[in-house]
Amino acid sequence: MKPTLGLRTSQQLALTPQLQQSIRLLQLSTAELEQEIEQFLSDNPLLEITEPERSEPAHDDHDDHHDDQLPGSAENWSVGGKGVRDDDDDQDWMAQRAAATGLAEHLHEQAMALKLSPRDRAWLKVLIESLDDDGYLRDGLDEIEEGIGEAFEAAFGERLDEDEQTLGLTLLQAMDPAGVGARDLSECLRLQLSRQQHHDADQLSLAAMIAGEATLLEAVGARDFNRLCQTLKCDRDMLREVLGIITRLNPKPGNAFRQDAAEAVIPDVIAFRSKTRQGMRWQVRLNESAVPRLSINPVYAEMIRQEKASSMAGQLQEARWVIKNIQQRCDTILRVAQAIAKEQHAFFEQGETAMRPLVLREIAEQCELHESTVSRVTTNKYILTPMGTFELKYFFTSHVGTEDGGTASSTAIRAKIKQWIAAEDARKPLSDQQIADRFAQEGVQVARRTIAKYREALRIDPVSQRKKL
Repeated sequence: MKPTLGLRTSQQLALTPQLQQSIRLLQLSTAELEQEIEQFLSDNPLLEITEPERSEPAHDDHDDHHDDQLPGSAENWSVGGKGVRDDDDDQDWMAQRAAATGLAEHLHEQAMALKLSPRDRAWLKVLIESLDDDGYLRDGLDEIEEGIGEAFEAAFGERLDEDEQTLGLTLLQAMDPAGVGARDLSECLRLQLSRQQHHDADQLSLAAMIAGEATLLEAVGARDFNRLCQTLKCDRDMLREVLGIITRLNPKPGNAFRQDAAEAVIPDVIAFRSKTRQGMRWQVRLNESAVPRLSINPVYAEMIRQEKASSMAGQLQEARWVIKNIQQRCDTILRVAQAIAKEQHAFFEQGETAMRPLVLREIAEQCELHESTVSRVTTNKYILTPMGTFELKYFFTSHVGTEDGGTASSTAIRAKIKQWIAAEDARKPLSDQQIADRFAQEGVQVARRTIAKYREALRIDPVSQRKKL
């Protein structure tokens, strides 16, 4: 083929450094944004964190817009910060909860109240620090002592003997919560049963037999009630009482002190009810405490303006980019969250069972954004509601068809499955097919295998495992 020359025009989006930064900031979580801001502050001396000026909150029950609640302003070249609350309706449930005490801290506080020798106190501290998150002591006493033996001998003159090791374990296992310091599930349950003095002695004796025998615990898990009655030589009424005692025990005593990931999440936006001309409505505002307030150092800015520090002009422009892009991130998250709250109004009123099907495209069209932008905005961004904290992506759900041509969201279906199973007769639990039939009676067509998939996602046992005496 003979080579030729020609001209061709085309359009192409050029990703400027400012646009690249804007996209990157948008997809960061709040924790990641904090790290990014720390880096900005380290790299650019013109940027600084300032506390916002507190002002009297303005109350306007007829105002549908909350743009005045956005952090900072482009005019003042500042962004983020801790805003002043002016919403009375949600003060109660939005009150800051005290940070939960960790298990080790809880046990150390109890240890401080005990009259112990320095050796015993030090050993008990080692045992407490050796517990796992569930409250179990997974390593053997000899193994733990071996790890600290030389240091212990250097501090106290001699290593721990077997009696001292056992005493430390006894002290630990006598602490609250009951079951802490156990080496396995059986010991954990037996430690808790030893404190159940208010139950019938015969029932406690049988419960201890079950807790102390692995095969009997397996029979409990398999709902093999006939085998349990034969082994324990008791009738079903007695077995029902005994199993009731066991099921109320906590197999993981440390769980109550564990900080769940959901609890550690910092919400980006907060949903609240507000009185408007149309009545009470759910609205959204930024959680201004989630983003530090940035501004430009006025001394450096004045020096650059007077051309006394012209070499820093580039850093001034970069600082303005950072502030503008963080502000744009806040604005975009708020716009998307407000659109979601509008579409999922019924969820905020009634809960999961009222969730409607929603896809990214619908929110993208409302906010005049690209679907990819909405996807970035809703990933690892969270909204605080009276029902808990949810990732914004949680509100986008698939759907199944209804007889009248409508749709029902998968979230609402899962919520109803959980609700129905929670209210079922434990002696005659609902099968997956029976649940599917219930949905059919409500005009929603859900296959049995879909029910099974949703039930497993909810971590609910199959019907054979839920059956009780």
